[in-house]
Amino acid sequence: MANLKALIEQRAELHTQLEALVNTADTEQRAMNTDEIGKFDELEQNIKNIDATIEREERAKNMEPKITKPTGEQIEERAEVIEERAFLNYIKKECGFPVELRAGEQNFDMTNNGAVIPTTIANRVISTVKEICPIFAKATIFAVKGTLKIPVYGLANTTHDITVGYQSEFTDITADAGQFTSVDLTGFLAGALTLIGKSVINNSEINVLTFIINEMSKKIALFLEKELLNGTADKATGALATTSTLNAGSTSAITADNLIDLQAKIPTAYQGAACWTMAPATFTAIRKLKYGDGKYLIQDSFTGDTPFTLLGKPVYLSDNMPTIESAAKAVLYGDYSGLAVNMRQNIELQVLNEKYATQHAVGIVSWFEFDSKVIDHQKLATLVMSAS
Repeated sequence: MANLKALIEQRAELHTQLEALVNTADTEQRAMNTDEIGKFDELEQNIKNIDATIEREERAKNMEPKITKPTGEQIEERAEVIEERAFLNYIKKECGFPVELRAGEQNFDMTNNGAVIPTTIANRVISTVKEICPIFAKATIFAVKGTLKIPVYGLANTTHDITVGYQSEFTDITADAGQFTSVDLTGFLAGALTLIGKSVINNSEINVLTFIINEMSKKIALFLEKELLNGTADKATGALATTSTLNAGSTSAITADNLIDLQAKIPTAYQGAACWTMAPATFTAIRKLKYGDGKYLIQDSFTGDTPFTLLGKPVYLSDNMPTIESAAKAVLYGDYSGLAVNMRQNIELQVLNEKYATQHAVGIVSWFEFDSKVIDHQKLATLVMSAS
């Protein structure tokens, strides 16, 4: 816009000439002659042209494109798109399909154990697992490499604990205390195998990334739900290992009183996020229980994230829960944050191309490490069927 200053100076010079013509005729007390009128009109038109040009210069200046720096979210979104394309290119390349790299894109990085899934994609897998595995979503999640030590306070023995009471002057207070122990969470290697047809991978009309993530997540969610509920000896410990239990007094039936007593085992402070988990067959049996006025204990839920509530709390169903039988832990109730899960985020991926070639499919193996243990037995309680 350097021309703007020159135009303003030129306009001022033309205006001076215009005033000089008028002043000459005024001084001589006469009308302007034909030449002066022609010159006046010419100067006036030139001034109007300059004014119109200056106006457009100003308008053009206001319409200049504004260059703004991308926000953190835009940069993150851009990185996510690049990583997603790299991930899909890797899958297609391993399956023998042609891959076109855009400017600036690189092939997927490989390790000795396969390819490490980018953080943006790994987080989507974990997020999807949370959506379809409520106990994992509600547990206390950590992502720590090595051994995670979680301090837990408890009684030093059956009598020793911190005590509070009335005291008298000049009388010693008896010193007493509980003790801190620790719950150690490490990482146990686990894997999930997903088979995907090559036709799906090579079909441009199918969102392959979403398909892969959903399939991987289903496998991982089913495995995690089983382990976070039941656990495996010498591996992860499930929520059913809580020491807070209630005997049903029967080997084959659950009563309304059982459920009321089980709910009461959880302190009021932890009732806010509490919920029920049980097998579908157990749910069917409990759903037939009624109050004295004929109203069913289990009610339809129109506002919660589950279709039903029991004694005011949401009900989740799981095929991984034990059914009603002798000595079975048939019902789990409480706040699942009492279960700690150490979920290491660096999920790894391997593509098995040759193994499933005769099925025109590829196997995608996702490896991860995790561990789980109950860290607060006050938050979780189980209803245990009688042994006999």
